[in-house]
Parts: sequence; C-alpha cells; structure tokens
Amino acid sequence: MVDTVLSMITQTPADGVVMDGADGARVRRAVLAVRSSAARTVDDAATMAAARDTSDALPPALRRALRAFRRHSGPTGALLVRGLPVDENLLPATPTVDGSVQQTLSGPAAMLLLVACALGDPIAFRAEKSGALVQDVVPVPGKEEFQGNAGSVTLSFHNENAFHEHRPDYVLLLCLRPDHDRVAGLRTACSREILPLLTDETRRTLFLPEFVTEAPPSFGANRDATFPHGVLSGAPDDPDMRVDLAATTPLTPAARAALAELGEVFDRTAQSVRLVTGDLAVVDNRVTVHGRTAFRPRYDGRDRWLQRTFVSVNLRSSRDHRPDDGHVLER
Repeated sequence: MVDTVLSMITQTPADGVVMDGADGARVRRAVLAVRSSAARTVDDAATMAAARDTSDALPPALRRALRAFRRHSGPTGALLVRGLPVDENLLPATPTVDGSVQQTLSGPAAMLLLVACALGDPIAFRAEKSGALVQDVVPVPGKEEFQGNAGSVTLSFHNENAFHEHRPDYVLLLCLRPDHDRVAGLRTACSREILPLLTDETRRTLFLPEFVTEAPPSFGANRDATFPHGVLSGAPDDPDMRVDLAATTPLTPAARAALAELGEVFDRTAQSVRLVTGDLAVVDNRVTVHGRTAFRPRYDGRDRWLQRTFVSVNLRSSRDHRPDDGHVLER
C-alpha cells in the first residue's frame, strides 16, 4: 500500500499524501510540542531545536513520503500533502503589507518547520524579507504586476533564488487561505519531463555557461548578476536546473533560442494545482521550476495567503554565509 501511495505522489502534484483524522491529531500534538518549547518566535534557536527534536513525531505515512521524496523527487519534482490541520476560521486577516513575515510561533509556522526539519534544515536570506524563516506569500496593493510573491499577475517559471550559489534545495508552500475565486494555480515543470522534449542542440546549449541571472526584486536593488552559468548542470540524464525566466539573460543567439524553447516546453508540460487550506506543496528546487496563474485580490482580509519556508539538505555548504552557524545567509 505504501509503495502504491508513493508511486501516486511522484506522478502528479494533484495526487499526494492525504492526512486522515488520526494523522491530523498527530500533527497537532507535534505542533503543540514545538509551541510549548521555551521559544515564542519562529526564528528563535530554541524553536529550531524543538522542531528538529519533534519532527519524528509527524505521522508515519508523511515521514515515509518525505524520505522517499528526499531520495528521489520523482518525474515531477513536486509533492502535495493534503489535509494538514489548518483552521481558516481561526486565522487573522490576510496581511497586505510588503515584506510580510511570520514572527510569532503560530500553528502553521510550527507545521512548516516540522516538515522542513524532516527534509533538511530551514534556511533564509537576510536580504529577502529580513531573513525570516517563515514568510507570507500574499498579494500587496499596488504591486499587482510585480514578478514576485507580492504580485497577482501570472508569475513566470523560476527556480527559487536561481542567482544564488546556495539557493534552496526545497521550497515549502503551505496554503492558509485560497484566493476568493479559487483560480490561482501553483504551476510546476520538471527537468525530468522536459528533457526528452528538447532538441539536441537546445540541450547542449543549456549546459553551456552562456546565461546570467539577476537577483529577484525581493532582494532589493544594486545586486550583481551571477557569473555566466549553464541552465542545466550535472548528470546529462538527470541534470539540475538553474533558471528564472524573468531574471535569466542569454548571452549568445544560441542561448537565446534555447531559452525560448525551454520556456515553451515549460508551458507545454506544466502541471497546475489549486491549493486549498491545509495543502502543503513541496517543490524540489534543484530540478523543478514553479510559477503561478493570475488571480484577482480584493484586499478585504480574506485574500490568498500562503506561508513559505526554504530547506537546505547540506547546511554545511553555506557555512561561510551564516554567522554563528545560524539558519540565515547574510550574503
């Protein structure tokens, strides 16, 4: 039965792990244990210690799925967990300020940290949302056209923080509240599905260092672009991917043509899921790009509200960026 479930969840993000009543009770107990620690804020070291110590208390089916996903994230590089115990009626109004983050140790924030610790270590970047480990993804008035988490127009495909040498391995997105019209869809496209559809010339070009990527607007202005890099790297039959269609610039005509073909294949192969309250999407940021379809916010306190956490599998690799061996990369 477990093998069947794991096969399902790696086939499409529309399927996945579904929490039943007993699973939900286990998650609530684990969340309570984290929130009962000495810490009161998300970013406190005691919170991290409690989340690490308690992640083994998550439901067995969820832990098995996360272990399997960490070993190999499947053809779509995305995992959907449904039915996590988030009570929309107990939520405050959806934030509307730019740069909104979760500082107090709420139930959903504890839930995100528990799952993050089951996959690796939570990380954040000081230049983005003040280095908060749990960040709000909400529409902000006046930023509707923004290519980032504050916007509500179609969000183009990207690997999270593709410009950074220590970009996250996983992106966790927990839905607290869907959009009013239930039309916003999380879109994903995986290198494992697009690779066979690319021409030989495009595949070859995407491995060449003929692209540069700028930091996203959420990191602020005056940040240098990357050194030239390939969009694909690593094993030819299962490469990593590093691209942001809104921020990656091709340096040659061949690179320009390859990036255009890649974008077309993303659109052709993308899968979309409309997240509802209690849904958690886990995206393998090494092989999968993600984006979002457009939606119309009303700014009435009940707009779409996701919370986001990044995960690193090898925290040691970024040690020179993290003073005192903390979880926040300072540069």
